[in-house]
Amino acid sequence: MANGHERGVTVIENTWIAMSDGCHLAAKLWLPEGAEQAPVPAILEYIPYRKRDCRASRDSQVHGYFARHGYAGVRVDLRGSGDSDGVLHDEYLPRELDDGVEAIRWIAAQPWCSGEVGMMGISWGGFNGLQIAALQPPELKAVISVCSSDDRYTDDVHYMGGCLLTDNLSWASVMFSYNACPPDPAIVGDRWRELWFQRLEGSGLWLKSWLEHQRRDGYWLHASVCEDFSAIRCPVFAVSGWADGYCNTVFRLLQHLSVPRKGMVGPWGHKYPHLGGPGPSIDFLGECLRWWDRWLKGIDNGVDREPLLRAWMQDSVSPISDDRPGRWVAETRWPSDRLHTLAYGLSAAGLVGEGAGRPEASPLSIRSPLSVGLFAGKWCSYSESTDLPTDQRLEDGGSLCFDTAPLTQAVEILGQPVVELALSADRPQAMVAVRLSDIGPDGTVTLVTYGLLNLSHRHGHGRPEPLTPGETCRVRVRLNHVAQAFPVGNRIRVAVSSSYWPLAWPSPLPATLTLHPRGCRLLLPSRPPSEEDAALPELGAPRMAAGPATTLLVPAHREWTVLFNLATNEAILRVIDNDGCWRLDDLDLTLGYDVTERYAYANDDYTTVSGEVVNSRHFARGDWRVDTATRTLLSTTATHFHLNAILDAYEGGERVFSRTWNESIPRDSI
Repeated sequence: MANGHERGVTVIENTWIAMSDGCHLAAKLWLPEGAEQAPVPAILEYIPYRKRDCRASRDSQVHGYFARHGYAGVRVDLRGSGDSDGVLHDEYLPRELDDGVEAIRWIAAQPWCSGEVGMMGISWGGFNGLQIAALQPPELKAVISVCSSDDRYTDDVHYMGGCLLTDNLSWASVMFSYNACPPDPAIVGDRWRELWFQRLEGSGLWLKSWLEHQRRDGYWLHASVCEDFSAIRCPVFAVSGWADGYCNTVFRLLQHLSVPRKGMVGPWGHKYPHLGGPGPSIDFLGECLRWWDRWLKGIDNGVDREPLLRAWMQDSVSPISDDRPGRWVAETRWPSDRLHTLAYGLSAAGLVGEGAGRPEASPLSIRSPLSVGLFAGKWCSYSESTDLPTDQRLEDGGSLCFDTAPLTQAVEILGQPVVELALSADRPQAMVAVRLSDIGPDGTVTLVTYGLLNLSHRHGHGRPEPLTPGETCRVRVRLNHVAQAFPVGNRIRVAVSSSYWPLAWPSPLPATLTLHPRGCRLLLPSRPPSEEDAALPELGAPRMAAGPATTLLVPAHREWTVLFNLATNEAILRVIDNDGCWRLDDLDLTLGYDVTERYAYANDDYTTVSGEVVNSRHFARGDWRVDTATRTLLSTTATHFHLNAILDAYEGGERVFSRTWNESIPRDSI
């Protein structure tokens, strides 16, 4: 416990923060007892995920905990979300960031606030914490950014290595659904229907905008703090997990920021580390308190003298395990001068250590079936049971595979593996997927990390350049950062494929890649074991405040199913991600959320590839009931993306709003 004691907490369910243009943002407050007489620092979380209902339990657990330890917790709904006024038109627009600066100024001026404000958030809230820090509001003194990105094009849900991620469709559909939700009449009164229809009519189809920017242009440069790391002038604590889609950001922030900073990467997916798996969750809120105590209260608790990076070194594990055993390791600087590059050449004999000599190797070609990727899991894992990759032998049959001999010495890596390839393609547009795996003595294959590259982006994501068919080029495929221990007796595998569906959208037409092994090698960031790691302090078991009283009405239901229909020669990945239905007892508010996703192709035909996401939400209290339903379908030809979407909204069981979209967007070297 920070400062040795807990306090009583006053919860203010809603208060209004007036913006300079007359818009009002809705905020929920958790205030420590006595804060009006003895002001305290404040922690702001600023996101669109509805403080009143969808995130009510999690918010109370986090901000109630901070309030009990001497900080004011402040949860603000973005303009156009939750109970706030206005319409939310897209992610991270200047209006959102300017509103955030105004909200921080308002918080700092309140009688219960000492004038010191920190920002904290996961995903969206981690993004805008960094983005607002770069605007340098003087009241913002420190940031904790979890599962976020400094580069909106290269390391976000939209594109990876210049390849279109299907998470782009999935996430756009989530926000399509959120943006159709009404404010709570108990908060906004009779205005609720007017505000709701403003959102239904005005939020738009974000997926269309994202597909209209297929290269790293000004749209993505905006709010990408990597464009000027020096703009961030307050301390930053950056956190992610190896199963999350955003682990690379932590390492770039550690390398390029010049302010006090700290990084932590655990085994987790896209969740706060006190709530997440796979692997052990920790007393993350306790770690946050130590950060706030140092930078918002000026307590010399040694946080700024601890190792710069703390990372979970993963042990070898079965590919069907939900666990991630391992141990914590630490580095005092990043990049660490204790790391060295371990290089292997790619050859017909497998992965061969440099200096061992490689036999002459003829070119090796691969045209992968579209089934490679069906067992890859999700780009950004939300669940430790259904959306993680499984045994990679199911993928490796359609790939070129290069293995080491059984290891006679253990190998541990920490950082970003790179695979250099000399290759050619038989089409001007092609992609390459590279996977690094751990092969157990029983032959099972566990995915360690991977990388993608749109080969027309080989010279940069801002200026695509078609390949010359048959002409050899040299590329570097950067895999996601990772920490992994390969034990004696296991083997290391590199697998190369020409597609990775449905994690990423395939090229316009199937392409054959030809590798020239003499120009190919794997570079691993090898880390020698350190006795100092054993002395790292324990991170403890999760602690948090209690959430509001809830009654579960329908349990959550999650499935991840691959179906091969041999009668129609169709392959389908079907995802069920239902949160179920529950009641917030104190508010007498019932809410529910269901999602199904379907990704399919037939006959290995690239023109049959499609993705569909269906979302439904409902809110009810007494005689008031609102339901929304969205459906988004994305398909392609060799030249265009075709986007069809439907939004229906119901009040009391009667449909009161309906809109459809039918869009065609040219492919731009994707």
